[in-house]
Amino acid sequence: MEKTNLTLDVNEKPPVAKWIILAIQHVFAMFGATILVPILVNAQAGEVVLTIPVALVTSGIGTLIYILCTKGKSPVYLGSSFAFIAPLAAAYLKGGLSGAMTGVMVVGLIYILFAIIIKIAGKNWLDKLLPPVVIGPMIMIIGLGLAPSAISQIGLTSEVFEWKEVVVALVAFLVTAIIAVRGKGFLKIIPFLVGIVTGYITAVCLGLVDFTPVLDATFFSLPQFAIPFVHYAPNFSALLTIAPIALVTMAEHIGDHTSLSNIIGKDLLKEPGLDKTLLGDGVATFVAGLLGGPANTTYGENTSVVGMTKVASVWVIGLAAIFAICLGFLGKFTALVSTIPNAVLGGVSLLLYGFIAVNGLKVLIQNQVDFNKTKNVIVASSMLVLGLGGAAISIVSGDLAVTISGMSLAAIVGILINLFLPNEKDETDTPKKEKKENKETAKV
Repeated sequence: MEKTNLTLDVNEKPPVAKWIILAIQHVFAMFGATILVPILVNAQAGEVVLTIPVALVTSGIGTLIYILCTKGKSPVYLGSSFAFIAPLAAAYLKGGLSGAMTGVMVVGLIYILFAIIIKIAGKNWLDKLLPPVVIGPMIMIIGLGLAPSAISQIGLTSEVFEWKEVVVALVAFLVTAIIAVRGKGFLKIIPFLVGIVTGYITAVCLGLVDFTPVLDATFFSLPQFAIPFVHYAPNFSALLTIAPIALVTMAEHIGDHTSLSNIIGKDLLKEPGLDKTLLGDGVATFVAGLLGGPANTTYGENTSVVGMTKVASVWVIGLAAIFAICLGFLGKFTALVSTIPNAVLGGVSLLLYGFIAVNGLKVLIQNQVDFNKTKNVIVASSMLVLGLGGAAISIVSGDLAVTISGMSLAAIVGILINLFLPNEKDETDTPKKEKKENKETAKV
């Protein structure tokens, strides 16, 4: 693996001033996506499931845990995962906060279990379990399944046309799109954050923002952590709604580490090793659920910052994590973020959800999945229809009722079909007997 011309390597500590500036860049890179997850989960559920301060704090704590688990050998930042937006909302509606948070903790345990298996048996079996033909449709379902939420936030489903909301959404959408296409340097890494800020300013000018929460908030406040056996009793009723999504984020985990490996010229899947990186991600996600936060995932935005700055220092990542934790305790700041209107979120989400869906398509294209093969068509089409069609299976045993639906059902069915549906015979193959006859004829 060819090494990039890095200014600072993984374990090098930069001068203090440069250290702070680089860490702030990483905070900006993760901020937009990390705060969007609790906002969008709450919008989907219609209730407060997650809070922005807890998401920021668990993001920072999770990153520090990851650094410890990988012994400071991998400059990765962990933030809130978009893959869990719809499943978390669905889990909350089914099992309340206890169902949602129990699910997040179990996802962390699944990561840890897979890390142990990979340590013992290697990772070839994982490639067989999660081939591109399964992962691609999974990611597409996540993005396309959230699409109605973006349209609703913009207000395009309402009979009454609210022109102010549409204007704000349009500004947020266009700015995000233009920055994503034409942005230079660091700006190109944070298009969604720039879109949110611009849309927010537009909303303020049009009188759509209520600053009362900011005025009422204190400068410093303790995040509203939700801790099992203190605020709720663990509840496994919504487990199958969330748990299968771990398979998607594990694939994302591998992809992000492969990308970062190419940037820093060091194979992170070998050193520190996939078992250790997945362990770090798993423990971080378990702790996030333990505190009432969303599941963590590796952030491609921060990988891009490493590529842009040519600085791969874990010291920088660690300081960024500490800054994120501090932001979670700034009451005025988090209250200001909570005043972002739905129209702004809808305009940005219009692109965001589309980006997620197209990333699933990219997985299929980049891995050259052959859809001339009927088996691949069956796997992908079954997953898309089940995931987007509202399919659900309920298993009732006494007082216990378990429902598998949407993305989770699609993931399970896709994996099973791919594993157990036999491969079709290649029509160009010649039976062994015929091949033998052909060889004898050739000898004559």
